[in-house]
Amino acid sequence: MSSDTSSQSLATGTTVQPMIWSSGGLRLLDQRRLPQATEWLDCNSAAAVAEAIRSMAVRGAPAIGIAAAFGIVIDAQAGRDYAAAETVLLQSRPTAVNLHWALGRMRGVFDAGGGAGRLEAEAQAILVEDVTQNRRIGEFGAALLPQGARVLTHCNTGALATGGHGTALGIVRSAHAEGRVERVYATETRPWLQGARLTAWELVQEGIPSTLIADGAAASLMARGMIDAVIVGADRIAANGDTANKIGTYMLACCAARHEIPFYVAAPSGTFDLNTDSGAQIPIEERVGEELLHLAGQRTAAIGIEALNPVFDVTPAALIAAIVCEKGVIRPVGRSGVERVLGLS
Repeated sequence: MSSDTSSQSLATGTTVQPMIWSSGGLRLLDQRRLPQATEWLDCNSAAAVAEAIRSMAVRGAPAIGIAAAFGIVIDAQAGRDYAAAETVLLQSRPTAVNLHWALGRMRGVFDAGGGAGRLEAEAQAILVEDVTQNRRIGEFGAALLPQGARVLTHCNTGALATGGHGTALGIVRSAHAEGRVERVYATETRPWLQGARLTAWELVQEGIPSTLIADGAAASLMARGMIDAVIVGADRIAANGDTANKIGTYMLACCAARHEIPFYVAAPSGTFDLNTDSGAQIPIEERVGEELLHLAGQRTAAIGIEALNPVFDVTPAALIAAIVCEKGVIRPVGRSGVERVLGLS
């Protein structure tokens, strides 16, 4: 671990840099340490990248995919076995489809006879494409918001969760640049507090007016007329538009529907899993219960209580007003809309 950032940053054109690539390996901003400290993890093997993904040092579906691609490059440059590197990365986390999508692209290059140089170029291309896509998502999404919008968001979907700019938070960034955002309300996002630690940090870095709320306060703000739109990201979107995202997303969608507030999902096209018909088929990761029983290293729950810790849930397409990707806005949300915007029909 290091606080030195002297390696060459990846040219993503964004203020917040979640990762740095150099000939020495991949450096990942340790998101477990934010906002108290800015520390970097030096990863010199695919196994080290996989552990960073598993342990939440790097998180967010697009960022996971990008990091995994560079993990393949590291082992290729070192002459290590490709299949072993691919396997350890695929096993790091199950729900985010971007991981499988990015590794599929790397496998295509490898199977075509590409060596370390071509694999590195492909990983760089995945990163640059992600930033470009996020900026397009920002443009499309900003147009959906009214002037003076008060936006609720959940978890972290900014530059830290992507190659740069962000998906749902990228829409906020773009809309704020156009003078369309009055305030952003960010949920804490228990148990890892991605909203409190990461989204809040990014909003402060960008100078966007923002307020942190407890997860359970969202419905109350909606009832008081304080929210104009809810925008979230996605870890996997099924062919019919059902969307897997951070636990608590489904609850927000239900509350938004009750109060007739538009609920938007923002994700690049690589997040769509067209081999999965509906959300019922999306694997939902469950992490250890200890994450719920402790906070900042201190036990907060009674000794002897059991904990259930699913970290994603599925929001049905019927509750989603629109899905915004770099190819356009899917509205209404459903299989035909997904196929039309993705150019499959």
